[in-house]
Amino acid sequence: MQKRKMLLLSVIVILTSFSSAQTEPDVQWTKIFGGGNYEFGRCVQQTTDGGYIVVGDTQSFGVGNFDVWLIKTDNMGNSLWTKTFGGTGEDRGFSVDQTTDGGYIIAGSTSSYGAGGLDIWLIRTDSAGNTLWTKTFGGSFWDWATSVQQTTDGGYILTGMTDLSGTGDWDVCLVKTDTDGECEWAKTFGTIDNCDNGMSVQQTADGGYVVIADTYSYGAGSSDFWLIKTNSSGDSSWTNTFGGTGTERSHSVQQTADGGYIIAGDTRSYGSGDYDIWLVKTDSDGGSIWAQTFGGAEEDCGCSVLQTGDGGYIVAGYTESIGAGNFDVWLIRTDDSGDTEWSMTVGGENLDRGRSVDLTTDGGFIVAGSTYDFYAGEYNIYLIKLGPETSVSQPRSGTVAEPAGISIYPNPFSHLTTIAFDVPSGVDGAVSLSIYDIYGRSVTTLIDEPMETGSHSIIWNGTDRRGHTITPGVYFCRIEGSSFNCTKRMILLKY
Repeated sequence: MQKRKMLLLSVIVILTSFSSAQTEPDVQWTKIFGGGNYEFGRCVQQTTDGGYIVVGDTQSFGVGNFDVWLIKTDNMGNSLWTKTFGGTGEDRGFSVDQTTDGGYIIAGSTSSYGAGGLDIWLIRTDSAGNTLWTKTFGGSFWDWATSVQQTTDGGYILTGMTDLSGTGDWDVCLVKTDTDGECEWAKTFGTIDNCDNGMSVQQTADGGYVVIADTYSYGAGSSDFWLIKTNSSGDSSWTNTFGGTGTERSHSVQQTADGGYIIAGDTRSYGSGDYDIWLVKTDSDGGSIWAQTFGGAEEDCGCSVLQTGDGGYIVAGYTESIGAGNFDVWLIRTDDSGDTEWSMTVGGENLDRGRSVDLTTDGGFIVAGSTYDFYAGEYNIYLIKLGPETSVSQPRSGTVAEPAGISIYPNPFSHLTTIAFDVPSGVDGAVSLSIYDIYGRSVTTLIDEPMETGSHSIIWNGTDRRGHTITPGVYFCRIEGSSFNCTKRMILLKY
């Protein structure tokens, strides 16, 4: 036991021996997709081939009103193919996730199909965007889904809103399906007299789920953030609200490497005026650790948040307080305490909004949203690629700066994850990339050879050096060379 404690201590020392501040990246390229009407980009994800998948909705293409629009691009944002889904009614796409077979799962809403009004719409495609199946969920009133994720059993989890009573007072809905989209269970959260809306869902490391929602039923007043943690059957384990007497609007939640949660949205209770971006960090039981606001006197909204490989966060949204005019896309990079490392706006004098951000394997970011052209009178989907950040190492007392970096995505992961890393100049001899458990014991060595200066990546399938699948839990990825080293925490989920 003493030896294990010493090994664990050595891992902790590795993790805390230095910190790295990040500097603002460059915009590598931007792309616009649309026709002569209204198009909105709502969710983006980097795909396993290095390109990107974007979902939103379109008035310019398809068969009527709004249709769900799926766009696949290469790594430079050039369109490889697009697909529309819908009928003569109004059909919207809010969330997309690449599936383990290379296809896609889309969640949104439809008035073209289903039981009436608006229904939740789940669309499953192959890798070329061709429909494999679709499912609707809901009653004769209004129901829609805002977030979907493939689960470790191959099924899907989605959240959104349902108006089962027909009174216009929505409840949070949480729906689990099997691999064919058949409902395994459905849960609602809320009260019959108020509106409660599910905005984002993620499977957690324990096999359960976390949902961020807006609630008028609970909290301090008006609308508050509502964090709901469930077990694997969708039964509530605990809930917590965050907010003041003003209105809070939530948009995004992610489990963090320490087992807690990061939430992004906007607040009128705190900050500088109107809506400000609000970032809330909690522990594993949903208790607030810290909260930060970002914004000025005008409207500023935080729509998407992810934890970065160094334990900090990237937030995407939009701002009316700063930038080139009207609304601009706003990216904010923070450290692990929510303090700003850099922020940047992208856009011109028109209305530009960021809705979704994803980490890319080169250490950069991809952002999707919308841009409005006043003169043409049309909204288009806006895709923005930011390059890698520049790390400025800041050694703590008694250490030497180590210019290295590791980016792990996805993290947490269930079957495959991409480990991207940089080899600095002046490295002599072999570079090793190894995985360790929480006791500091070696699980496997992925690389142990001389490597050229520059960026590299490798895919790990969660197996040890004998090819056996390891147990779910917390692990550490460490890269080491003659003059540098870096360690990142990673979480393997059940598959």
